[in-house]
Amino acid sequence: MNRFDRITAILIQLQSRKVVKAQDLADRFGTSLRTIYRDIRTLEEAGVPLYGEAGIGYSIVDGYRLPPVMFTQEEAMAFVTAEKLMEKFTDNAVNKNFSSAMYKVRSVLRGTEKDLLENLEEQILVTQRPRSNRPPDNILDTLLKAVADKKAVKMIYKAFGNDKSERLVEPIGIFYENDNWYTIGYCHLRKEYRQFRIDRVIEIKLTEQLQQERATLKEFQELQSKMKTGCELKKAVIRVEKNMALYLQEHKHYYGFISEIVTEEYVEMTFLTQWLEFGFARWFIMFADQAEIIEPESLKTNVANILDKILQKNTFQESC
Repeated sequence: MNRFDRITAILIQLQSRKVVKAQDLADRFGTSLRTIYRDIRTLEEAGVPLYGEAGIGYSIVDGYRLPPVMFTQEEAMAFVTAEKLMEKFTDNAVNKNFSSAMYKVRSVLRGTEKDLLENLEEQILVTQRPRSNRPPDNILDTLLKAVADKKAVKMIYKAFGNDKSERLVEPIGIFYENDNWYTIGYCHLRKEYRQFRIDRVIEIKLTEQLQQERATLKEFQELQSKMKTGCELKKAVIRVEKNMALYLQEHKHYYGFISEIVTEEYVEMTFLTQWLEFGFARWFIMFADQAEIIEPESLKTNVANILDKILQKNTFQESC
C-alpha cells in the first residue's frame, strides 16, 4: 500500500471507532509506530481535527465527517457475499438491520459497482442442512442490545430433555460454532457463567436491570482455554472500599477478574488467576489498607508473609 492509500485508510479507521491506538494502526498496515505518527501529523496538517492522549489513542472531533466513501470492486463483492450469509445464519431482526445498512452502502457505489453487485447476487448461493439452526425471531438482536447496553435479559430456556426454566442472564457476548449460535452469560438461577444455545431460547426480553461488571467474552474464553490446557486457575475473592475500587477498573482485568458485586460501602470482586501466590498477592498489597481478602486463606497467609518480610527489611533501627 502506498502512503496516500494508507493515510486515507487511517482516516477511515479513525472515523469508524471512537478511539484508535497507534499500535493497532501499525499492526494493520505493517509499519512502524514512527511511520504512523508521521501519517497522523499529515492528517492534522491537512485540517483533520484530531486529538490524542498518550497511552489511550487518537480520536476525531465529534461532528467531523468524511464525504461518501468509494469502495473498491473487491470490497463491493465482499458486501454481497456477507449479505448472503446474513440472510441464512442470523435472525430476522439482525438480517433486516443489515439489509437496511446495505441500501446505504449501495447508495454510494459507482454505477459499474452497482451493476457488478446485481450480477453477482444470482451467482452466490448459500444452502443449509435440512435441520436449520437459524435463530428464531429477534433473539440475536436482543442479545446484541443487552451486550452493548450492559443490561440483563429474561428468557425461557429449553435444555436437554425439554426441561424449561426462566432465567435472568447477563450476556457477555455471542459466537457461532458447530452450526449453532451461542451466548455466554452470568446466570442468576445457577449463580455462575453458563453457555446457552440460542435455538433453544423460547422467549427473550431485554430488561432495565444493569449488568454487574464482568469479564468480556474474550477474557472468559481465554480463561477457559487455560483451564483446558492444564493451567491451574485459583479463585480469589476480595472486598474493596468503594473509593479505592474506582482506581482498579483497568488493572483488575490483568489479574483474572471475573465479576463483582457492588454495595453501598464496598465492591466484592471475584478472580480466577494462575498467579495467586505471587503476582496477585503483591498487587493486592498496593491497596491492602482499604481492602480485605474473603478467600482463600492461603492468600491471606501469603500476603502476611510478604508484609512481614517488608517490615523486617525496612524497620527503622535506632542507633545508640
